[in-house]
Formats: sequence, C-alpha cells, structure tokens
Amino acid sequence: MEILTAANFTTLALTLLYITVVITFIRGWRKLINYTPMASNNTTMVSIIIAARNEEANISKTIQDLLAQDYDPALTEIIFIDDHSSDATGSIVRSFSTAGVKLITLNETQALNSYKKKAIQTAIGTAKGSLIITTDADCRMGPHWLKTIVSYYEEHRYKMISSPVAYFEEQSFFERAQSLEFLYLIGLGASTIGNQKPSTCNGANLAYEKAAFYEVGGFTGIDDLASGDDELLLHKMAARYNGNIGFLKNEEAIVYTHAKPTLAEFIQQRKRWASKSTRYKNKSIIVLGVFIWLFNLSIVVNFFAGFFNPHFFILALLQLTAKIAIEFLFLSAVTKFAKRTSLLVLLPVLNVLHIIYILYIGIAGNSGKYTWKGRSVR
Repeated sequence: MEILTAANFTTLALTLLYITVVITFIRGWRKLINYTPMASNNTTMVSIIIAARNEEANISKTIQDLLAQDYDPALTEIIFIDDHSSDATGSIVRSFSTAGVKLITLNETQALNSYKKKAIQTAIGTAKGSLIITTDADCRMGPHWLKTIVSYYEEHRYKMISSPVAYFEEQSFFERAQSLEFLYLIGLGASTIGNQKPSTCNGANLAYEKAAFYEVGGFTGIDDLASGDDELLLHKMAARYNGNIGFLKNEEAIVYTHAKPTLAEFIQQRKRWASKSTRYKNKSIIVLGVFIWLFNLSIVVNFFAGFFNPHFFILALLQLTAKIAIEFLFLSAVTKFAKRTSLLVLLPVLNVLHIIYILYIGIAGNSGKYTWKGRSVR
C-alpha cells in the first residue's frame, strides 16, 4: 500500500511538473511576434559562413540558393571552408568563384576534436561583414531568407538571432517522425528565447554580430568539443547580453534540410547534440533536462510494474495521455507556423518511440564517443 501511495505521488508530481514545463514553452512561443519586415534599404555588410566536409551531393544547390538571394550583392560575402573533404566539395565551390563565392581550405595537420569550430573561427577572422550568418552545406533557403534576417537585425539590433530550421522532402515514416520531433526542438528553443531564457538554437540558421563573437571570446572554453558551435555559443552570448537574443519568427527565414535516412545516422547525430550538455554553465537547463529524463523514465517504470500490478498500467497510460495532450497543444502552434500540421497525426506513435529515445540518448550522449562526418569524436 505504501509503495502504491509513493508511486501515485511521484507519478502525479512528475506529470504535473512536465505539463507546467510545456505550458511555459507554449507561453514562450506565443510571446514571439510574427515578424513582418519594414520597407527600408538595408545597409549591413553580411558574411555567410558554411563549413563543409564531403558535401559534393548537396553543395551546388546550397550555393545556388545563396547566390539567388534578393539582398545587395555588394553587401554580401559568401565563405565556404572545406574541412578536409575527400570528395569534390572543394572543386565545386571553386567553380563558383567567378560569382564571388570564396573558399578557404582547412589544413590542420594536428588532430582536433572540433574541426567545425576551427573552420568557422578561421572564416570569421577573414570575414568583412559585421553580421555573421552560419548555415550548413546541405541546406536550402528561399530568395528572401537573407533580407529577412538582416531586416530583423537592423530593426532590433540583437547580438544573436536564432532562426527556424525544418526538415523537408521526407521519404519515409521514419523521416516524417523526425520532422515532427525536430519541430518540437526548434519550437522549444524559440520558446525559451521568447521567455528570455535562451537554451538552444541551430547553427544551420544562426546570426550574430562579429564584434559580439569576439567580445564573448568566440569558441574559447568550448573549442575542445566537436559540437556546440551554436548552442554553447548561444549560452555565452546570453550570459553576456541578457535580453539581447532574438528568435526570427517568419516563414521566409526558414532554412530547410534533410532528416537522417537511417536509425544509425540519427543516433550518431543526437549523441553529438546531447554531448554539449556536459558544458552547460546554466544549471537550470541541466536540471530541466534531468527532470524530463526522469519523467520519461517514470512512464517506463510504471509500464513494466504494471505486469505485477495493473494499477501501474493505469498510471503509465495517464502519463502518456497527458504527455500527448500537452505536446499536441504546443506542436499545433509550431507546425502551423511551419505549415506542417499534417505531421500531428504521428504524435501518438512518436511519443512512445520518443520515450525510449530520450532514455537512451540521455545516457549515451553524455558518455563515450560518436561518429560524425567520418570521424570518431567525443
């Protein structure tokens, strides 16, 4: 009887706390105003920086999208850094040199754990722009992407601007499920910025002042991690410039990329993302992550305990129902923004899979090595 009472109390407490957390996400998302650019002549010199490694299959389309931007070419600098590619990535970039696309070849003889940060920092050192914008070599963007970001920057003068990223061209149920889960992550990051407590962003669509990058010490202190060129830099910026981080809630600002085609690639990607948590200085983010992990663990514990006492099955079902319901409310708004509301039908199945994923990544992502771009890193 005492065990049941304790289980009931723990389950109720964790579930109510989880609902409260997601409600704060909903509020944070609603605080973000849908941005409409004012008609004005932009004057900001921009450097778009892309670190690329073995991207010959995708990079031409990315370059073409960048060259098609409706922003003044005289105020635009496009810099690619070839990170020791073993394919035709470098030669493809060079073929666009007459269009003004610049190529830096990374020649590091000493092994590094953070080649991407080294690549970005090297490019920033040569960049002419006062506003740095990073994206990835397999991303696609519409023609108004750059102008929308710059207009938002010139109106608000944020030190860092996080902009939305979404998956597209999914080929399977697995990839569509990733799209919904990824929109949850993008919405979560946006909502924390809306709540003035920035926690996460994505380097595939990130802008920041060059001067601010140097004022916070760039990647110093986080340069030994393979990942974190986005999120850990965000934390440094937020600590230095409280209230001066923005999220650009505008459809024209979305950058599109592809979901991982296989489970193995997906797991390696998420282990890399999770590895950043070992360097979080904001303890509240760590506490939040641990709590969410414990909430998901409690669902699994209640489910297996149900084989011994059916009451625990009821607890697990109630938790899962509450989880799906509150996440549906949050994702309804986020998917509407991204025009992907059709993905919501996957939420019940995704929730079950996501519980298993959260428990695994919570452990695996903070221990051991993972593979990224053909390298074993930690």
